Amino acid sequence: MKVHVVSDVHGRADALARAGDGADALICLGDLILFVDYDDHAQGIFPDLFGAERAAELIALRTAKRFDEARAMSARLWATLDGDPREHIERRVRSQYETLFAAMPTPAYLTYGNVDLPRLWSDYLRPGLRVLDGEVAEIGGLRFGFVGGGLKTRYRTPYEIDDEEYAAKVAAVGEVDVLCCHIPPAVPELLYDVVARRFERGSEATLEAIERTQPRYALFGHVHNPLYARTRIGRTECVNVGHFRGRGVPYVLEW
Repeated sequence: MKVHVVSDVHGRADALARAGDGADALICLGDLILFVDYDDHAQGIFPDLFGAERAAELIALRTAKRFDEARAMSARLWATLDGDPREHIERRVRSQYETLFAAMPTPAYLTYGNVDLPRLWSDYLRPGLRVLDGEVAEIGGLRFGFVGGGLKTRYRTPYEIDDEEYAAKVAAVGEVDVLCCHIPPAVPELLYDVVARRFERGSEATLEAIERTQPRYALFGHVHNPLYARTRIGRTECVNVGHFRGRGVPYVLEW
């Protein structure tokens, strides 16, 4: 069996359409939407609405950890729009989802990222696309567990949940051969982004489950430029499958 795994697609429909080539199945670990691109400030929902210059200002404030100023700036800009800002966002999110789900190869097993809007996904699913969150699927004789979303942060992205709710999903998955999450386990070297120069949040519940159950693999994304892309926890190979928007190439898992 050969499975291709992607995470942090962030709008790369062109590469996503090819991501399943030569594989028996595709796994997508979320973050389909592109809100703002830290590398190309003209790309994403925010610059579509307010321009690349405003996007660059927002990114600079966030990178400097001036989060209150970033939120105040965003609030001023959103207030300039006619109507409810949420309607402007949802229209653009839906446009991205329509393109991305149409490009998604089948069969594919998907879970949510922290910037995704789970309530919208059902509108774009088609046969061969299966969404799992706190659930298990058998693929090629192995048990794959899926845990979507992220934990609460200062960024307040759409699908961030409480530690207890996240831990409950990890517990519901139980013992598996491959644990698939959007965010990494709480191992510092897996959480530090060397370009953004900050630690992202990882899951203590995932780390405890890996230490206790020792799956063959723990696969995740979320950290776009990790200090370490992989490490071992006992017999478990922990792998950041890569920033798909940046690389356009899936991680290959064979057995």
